[in-house]
Amino acid sequence: MKKKIAILATNGFEEVELSSPKKALEKEGWVTEIVSPKSGSIKAWASTDWGKLYPVDKTLDEVHFSDYNALLLPGGVINPDQLRTHEKALEFVKAFFEAGKPVAAICHGPQTLISAEVVKGRKMTSYPSIKQDLINAGAEWLDKEVVVDKGLVTSRNPDDLPAFNKKMIEEIKEGKHEPVL
Repeated sequence: MKKKIAILATNGFEEVELSSPKKALEKEGWVTEIVSPKSGSIKAWASTDWGKLYPVDKTLDEVHFSDYNALLLPGGVINPDQLRTHEKALEFVKAFFEAGKPVAAICHGPQTLISAEVVKGRKMTSYPSIKQDLINAGAEWLDKEVVVDKGLVTSRNPDDLPAFNKKMIEEIKEGKHEPVL
C-alpha cells in the first residue's frame, strides 16, 4: 500500500537526519513531503556548517495531518528550537498522536514533542543533552540506539540512523496504534 509521510522541518535541521530517513522511506515506494512553516526552501545543517537547500513541498497552512500516514521529525539544534515555538507545528504534531499514527523523531527532534505535550509516560531516547528535558516532561529516557513505544520511534544521533530507519519503516507498515495522550 502506498504511504505518504510528512517530514516536518525548518532551517537548521541536521541534513543526514532528514536525507537518510527520506531515502529509506522512498525506497519503500512511499511518498515523502517536506512540510515547513514557510514556503520555498529550508537550509540544512551538515555536521559543522550549513548544508544544502531543500525544497519545501507544502507549508503547514496547506496540510492536514489526515493527508499523511506518519510523521518524521529530524533533529539538529536549530530546527526543533524553531518548531517548538510555532503553534501550527505543535498542533500538527499533536494530531498525529491523537490519531495514533506513527511518529519518528531523532536527536534533538523530541524537543518539538515536549512542547506538543505528547511525551508523558512514553519510553524514549534522544541526544543526551535533552535527556533531562524529556525526563522533566514525564518521559522515561533510555540510552539505546532506538526506542519504540506505541508507534513512537526515537533515536539518539546520526550513528543510530540504520536502526532508526528500520524501526520507523516497521512502525509505518503496522499503521495506526492506540492513541496515547
